[in-house]
Amino acid sequence: MPPVKPMLAKSVTRIPPGMLYEAKWDGFRAVVHRDGDETVIGSRTGKPLTRYFPELVAQLEAQLPQRCVVDGEIILIRGDHLDFDALTERIHPAASRVRLLAEQTPASFVAFDLLALDELDLMPVSQRERRAALEEILETVVPPLHLAPATLDPEEAGRWFDQFEGAGLDGVIAKPLDAAYAPDQRLMFKIKHERTADCVVAGYREHKSGPVVGSLLLGLYDAGGRLQHVGVCASFPMKRREELVAELAPLRMDPVAGHPWADWADEEAQAGSRMPGATSRWTGTKDLSWVPLRPERVIEVAYDHMQGDRFRHTTQFRRWRPDREPSSCTYEQLDEPVRYDLADILSGSSAEGS
Repeated sequence: MPPVKPMLAKSVTRIPPGMLYEAKWDGFRAVVHRDGDETVIGSRTGKPLTRYFPELVAQLEAQLPQRCVVDGEIILIRGDHLDFDALTERIHPAASRVRLLAEQTPASFVAFDLLALDELDLMPVSQRERRAALEEILETVVPPLHLAPATLDPEEAGRWFDQFEGAGLDGVIAKPLDAAYAPDQRLMFKIKHERTADCVVAGYREHKSGPVVGSLLLGLYDAGGRLQHVGVCASFPMKRREELVAELAPLRMDPVAGHPWADWADEEAQAGSRMPGATSRWTGTKDLSWVPLRPERVIEVAYDHMQGDRFRHTTQFRRWRPDREPSSCTYEQLDEPVRYDLADILSGSSAEGS
């Protein structure tokens, strides 16, 4: 019975041997419960996603067995690439908007584990057995449902790690073959890309606990010379958060006039853009106000990959770069992964047998 929290993965730097390997999908983790004409799509936190993806509910009920629980990922495909931004837009409170987006930007579901079938609880059995059962029940599925490609070959997994990023995937997942399914426990392994970039620090948000730095707001200059907001760096010990307030105080701009993002204080200017002070649709009333800084300091951060023109996830602090001029922090320094056709991945033409 829902909710069931999905099994999780811990980060490692190398692909471990002797496991089942899958691509790491960049979407919404989802555990699908189907019982006849009743379907519930549970999120990673256990909250239902069902109402946001009516087009998927119809396909799940048409193609899955009458009674089953399937773990997987909701993704949104644009051309040959995953589009996480478009996927986040599917979470909308208005039913009319949900229906419209279901038609305009339909989602897909990639299945990679089977937790129950009919009366049988499969969570206590091994990953090897669950994968075999999943392949059997999904042998004839068609898009927008997909069986996640898998392999036992670590060299093949290494090729996936290098190639699939070009289609917007997040890395590789390694699953112990003899492991049972353990909700909310980190028994799998994830191997993600990490690169570094030098960014301009142009502001910060305060921490939820008080007037200390919560996250640094990062910028890169585009080809037109405008400083674009590309993400945040937020992993600091509390003592360091306090120290940063004092260190950055000489750079504070009050009023904000003259700051590259000064117009972002205007509510109308925020329409259609992700800006440091924009209201979050996910958190509603969360305070996202920010402290503008003169864009004079450069920081080196580690990141996994880009989503469009910004960092997909929160970056990690590496070091300050007093030797770099802010104007040198441009998009040109970023690695561009080779494009890869997502259709080849989903069709299994890139995968060896599991």
